[in-house]
Amino acid sequence: MTAITATAGNERISTRLIFSLGGIVLGAWAPLVPLAKIRLGLGDGALGLVLLSMGVGSILAMPMTAFLTSRFGCRQVITVSAAGLCLFLPLLATVGSVWLMAATLVGFGIVMGCTSVAMNLQAVLVERKEGRALMSGFHAMFSLGGIVGSGAMALLLAGGTTPIIAAVIVSVVMATLLVTARPGLLPYSDDGGAKPPAFVIPQGVVLAIGCLSLLAMLAEGAVLDWGALFMIEAHAADVGLAGFAYTAFAITMTLGRLLGDRFRTALGDLTMLVLSALLATTGFLVSLLLPSAIAALLGFMLVGAGISNIAPILFTLTGRTKRMPANLAVASVLTVGYVGIIAGPAAIGLIAHATSLQTAFCLLCAAMVIIAIASRSIFHRV
Repeated sequence: MTAITATAGNERISTRLIFSLGGIVLGAWAPLVPLAKIRLGLGDGALGLVLLSMGVGSILAMPMTAFLTSRFGCRQVITVSAAGLCLFLPLLATVGSVWLMAATLVGFGIVMGCTSVAMNLQAVLVERKEGRALMSGFHAMFSLGGIVGSGAMALLLAGGTTPIIAAVIVSVVMATLLVTARPGLLPYSDDGGAKPPAFVIPQGVVLAIGCLSLLAMLAEGAVLDWGALFMIEAHAADVGLAGFAYTAFAITMTLGRLLGDRFRTALGDLTMLVLSALLATTGFLVSLLLPSAIAALLGFMLVGAGISNIAPILFTLTGRTKRMPANLAVASVLTVGYVGIIAGPAAIGLIAHATSLQTAFCLLCAAMVIIAIASRSIFHRV
């Protein structure tokens, strides 16, 4: 591929490529999980604990990435961390001991956490530089990357390719994207002229934005992990139909992000954020109140469309705050929000065990209402 020179348009293209890379690696890992379970001889509970290692690595890395981007710039951090993703994927397809898998997943989580913070900071700075809504489109590329990564890995494995060869093929594709994107990555970050701390703690309105991000990511993780079971328990859906719960959600979330920047430009970010939260609220209500499995699927589609632009708008808002430099703010919001993905599904399970899964989904509906209500106040505080 031809190298990209660092013009404004090429910075935008490079950002899209890196978001695609991030989605591809996570999507490619998903079909490898069942193979890892068999290879390591793990039960469901033990596998869950091992998989938690990735989240631990990401949580450790995200707060420190602000320091790294301030010292080395987005380009260097993304290059090193994304190269790490290319190296770790084949390892995840081959390691043969539980402890080595856990250690590998911690490392994978660390480079994924660094990549996530640095690429979102790059996105904030590019969007600010161009002066128009771009964040939803960047996140759409992550969603599309996930679809491509999981589909490509599944096809390779179904065609008889060994896991290690399939992982190497995907890693080569990711490395090609990284090399192509690198010239358009920003060689700087936004540190506000201050010496950054090695470990960042969210402050003021940034913490509030992080909490809204946590609620949005909690809802996304809940549909991923509990959507199918909800359809079975609440609507007596068969296993085949219930399996489409997250698919319906993911399709509309991706479409919503592809169209999101146009709607944000037309409506404004505040209006778009409120309407998105209300749409997600409506989706949860449809899935809860209408006595039909098909209606529940429709509800999850509405939830996906609603949630699709919440995180992108919140990251744009993070980049506008004057309370913290952008690199510190982005790291803070991602760290707080990521807690929703890591701890959220477990919390849903505990609530469902104590009450019911329907009650847990009612609380998710309430979380969307909180986002809608709190949005105006947070916008005025930025």
